[in-house]
Amino acid sequence: MEIRRFLLGLCTFFFLYRSLSAESTCKLKAKFNLSGYKDVEKKTVVIGGMFPVHKRIASSDGNTSRVPVSAGCEGFNLRTFRWTQTMLFAISEINERTDLLPNTDLGYVIYDSCFTISKAVEGALTYLTGQDEAVPNYRCGTGAPLAALVGAGGSDLSVATARMLGLYHFPQVSYSSTCSVLNSKFQFPTFLRTIPNDKHQSTAMARVVLHFGWTWVGTIAADDDYGKYGIRDFKEQVEEAGVCISFSETLPKVSSPEAIQRIVQTVVESTAKIIVVFSSDVDLSPLIAELLQHNVTNRTWIASEAWVTSALINQPGVSSVLAGTLGFGVRRADIPGLQRHLLDLDPYADSITEEFWETVFNCTLDYGKAQRLAKQRAKEVNGTLSRAVRGVPDGLCTGSESLAQLNTTYSDVSQLRITYSVYKAVYAVAHALHNLEHCKQGKGPFIGNSCADITDFEPWQLMYYMKNVRFKVPNTEEEIYFEDGDIEGFYDIINWQVNSNGDVSYVTVGRYNGSAAQEDRIHIMNDSIVWNNEVLEPPRSVCSENCQPGTRKGIRQGEPVCCFDCIPCADGEISNTTNARECILCSGDYWSNEAHDTCVPKIIEFLAFGEPLGITLIVISAFGALVTIAVGVVFVVHIGTPLVKANDALLSFSLLFSLVVTFLCSIVFIGEPQRWSCMTSQVALALGFALCLSSIMGKAAVLMLRAQTLKAARARAKAAAKAAKAAAEEAASSGSPDVIVTNITNNDVNTCPNPEVDSLTCAHQRAIAALATLIQAIACTVWLIILPPYPIKNTSAQNIKIILECDEGSVVFICCIFAYDILLALLAFVFAFIARKLEDHFSEAKCMTFGMLVFFIVWISFVPAYLSTRGKFMVAVQIFAILASSFGLLTCIFLPKCYVLLIKPERNTEEMMRPRAKPRDGTSTGTSASLATAGTEVNSTIASTAIDD
Repeated sequence: MEIRRFLLGLCTFFFLYRSLSAESTCKLKAKFNLSGYKDVEKKTVVIGGMFPVHKRIASSDGNTSRVPVSAGCEGFNLRTFRWTQTMLFAISEINERTDLLPNTDLGYVIYDSCFTISKAVEGALTYLTGQDEAVPNYRCGTGAPLAALVGAGGSDLSVATARMLGLYHFPQVSYSSTCSVLNSKFQFPTFLRTIPNDKHQSTAMARVVLHFGWTWVGTIAADDDYGKYGIRDFKEQVEEAGVCISFSETLPKVSSPEAIQRIVQTVVESTAKIIVVFSSDVDLSPLIAELLQHNVTNRTWIASEAWVTSALINQPGVSSVLAGTLGFGVRRADIPGLQRHLLDLDPYADSITEEFWETVFNCTLDYGKAQRLAKQRAKEVNGTLSRAVRGVPDGLCTGSESLAQLNTTYSDVSQLRITYSVYKAVYAVAHALHNLEHCKQGKGPFIGNSCADITDFEPWQLMYYMKNVRFKVPNTEEEIYFEDGDIEGFYDIINWQVNSNGDVSYVTVGRYNGSAAQEDRIHIMNDSIVWNNEVLEPPRSVCSENCQPGTRKGIRQGEPVCCFDCIPCADGEISNTTNARECILCSGDYWSNEAHDTCVPKIIEFLAFGEPLGITLIVISAFGALVTIAVGVVFVVHIGTPLVKANDALLSFSLLFSLVVTFLCSIVFIGEPQRWSCMTSQVALALGFALCLSSIMGKAAVLMLRAQTLKAARARAKAAAKAAKAAAEEAASSGSPDVIVTNITNNDVNTCPNPEVDSLTCAHQRAIAALATLIQAIACTVWLIILPPYPIKNTSAQNIKIILECDEGSVVFICCIFAYDILLALLAFVFAFIARKLEDHFSEAKCMTFGMLVFFIVWISFVPAYLSTRGKFMVAVQIFAILASSFGLLTCIFLPKCYVLLIKPERNTEEMMRPRAKPRDGTSTGTSASLATAGTEVNSTIASTAIDD
């Protein structure tokens, strides 16, 4: 017994030691300052709730010299307070039902997150602990089990709480957290929501932007997970479709006037007329207030569901900035009985309701506070406190004020969207609890087909039923079920329209259903939309206006692809679509029209017979040929006359025939080129000129040799005359009468060849012409056999035209052929030039010299003119050169002859065809007869002198 007492005392001591030791090491680090609603007494199951009843936490003084105290909240939010009351209403409604949890009485614990992560974390820790003092990893208390958390408001709040609750497999059902990052079941395994995932909303926004053809938009996002992820998904989708982001701004979470001013300045300076905003109403309201002050209008705002129907944004006067806004609202529904519940509040029930009452009625429920305020006002008015405040002080609430008479966001049940989502979240937890409670033993989902106990279950057991819950919402019959924690993405497209009272009304102008087929997901009634400034046409929001057909988009360096210049397509290129990135090159036989939007057939150009230029050249050619034939007729008529015989009639006729050929061959150049015409034109021209020039060369050669012979004869005659004169003078000076002067000069002259007898006969001349022409004919034949000319379509000379012309086949051949003609021309010119001083009464050498000069002048001028022209005018220049040179030769060679034959027939004599005498230095030159006459005269003079002596 003593031993037992000793051992018992030892155990007691050890236990006390351990207790004291534990007390000395375990400390409560902080006590949270949480406000909300709680009803857990005698309840079977408790549902947690978290709502951002206040907009922010109260700022602290930053004093670190004392124990830190959890900050309070400020900025009462009437809209979120209605959400809180909706949860209370839903729990009350469920407790009254007999078909849902009939044997279970639900309780609740609701905290205010103050729209702040720290407060949301405080609330989550408190839920897990089960008492006001949070002890991590412990569940303290013996009350009803906490089923799930409905909350926690914004996406960033839910991210923080979901990470913590997920550690303990604690179910969380959100009513307004739409951020797509919460879709990750790896990070957030117990998170569910009764509001669509933002991926659906980002897609819906992108579809709206593309639907109206906006390519230049600005984006504004809250500096939290909701804004960042939502705007990121939106950007990815629109940029992939070719839309450009003009600017991308972030709204500060903490009040920053400088940041708001900067964003306003960006909006004002940007040319984007469409601005997409992913933000809560709390974060956006400072920016809207600043925009109102700057009177920033003419912008269309695309609103996310978090603020599209918010009364915090829809303040009086905001229509000038936000009228015409398009936004996305989650499903709307009417909740019978909710408005009565909202209006039947007891202002003294709890601290939050008291604050609400004082906020909406601008009074206080605290009598002492009201009296102090009344005295303060009296002092400010009278400057003294001598007059006591009697009776009920001003500013004191009676508690009997009527909420129904107030037109506030709290009591407005016309746009129950997030409120409806809260209602669905509470019912989702209730139906999961109902399924857990009515599990049949032996058929349960847990180990051994067991079931969970509704009065004592683990969070992970309820999580199983939450993931598999499926029910219809009362009154709306909407079926709710979760796929990976999300519901289907359905949105109303809402348009802010100003009614007759000047107030903004929310008009549904379309639907988006993320679960429908791609082509049926979005439906917009364009005619129902009223845009900013009550314009019925959608605004245009582009960085650069569309490039019309005929132009292409030219990217501006350093700017988004939506900012571009419209560059006209080059000649020969077209664009037949709007905003073409590249111009299309027209195919070979086509060219761009003047507008550069259609390829049209190129103009086919050739020197046609029927056009004025062609007719003119044909007339001139025919006239030249007729004149040449007329000259030939004149020569035939006078064929027996000395002039015609002296010029070798056969060569003259061959020359005239060649000129007729050159005149007529120019006609072959006219008209659409054919194979035969290409071969005929150049060959006929080459042969015609070869015959013409070789005939002239033959004539010139004879005249050149005749001139050389006459020159030599005259030189000898002059020498003999000088010798005779010297002898006579010597005899006269000697005075000898017996001196007899013989006619040495006459004898010398007679011994010289007769200058009228040419060394080249007519046969030689004809042989020269025939041989020269034959050589050309052989060369042309080889050319036509090996590489003959052929017609082509020249598309490179002029882009807009197809020039029908002849390809010469071989440049070498045609150069050789016409070089040969040039050689003949040069020889003919040289021979004629040498013979130009032949002292005939009719100087044919001079005529040929002038004719060849005209020929060279024409063809030398032809080269630059030919090279500087294209198309039919190139052919016209060539024909003009042919005609001009032919007329030059015909005029210079045959006009003087025709003048003698027709006008001066008296000069057409043998004597006139011989060389004429021309005195030089007191002597005579010319024929042998004239030289003999000069010698006789000298002898007579000497004899007379002798007799006289």
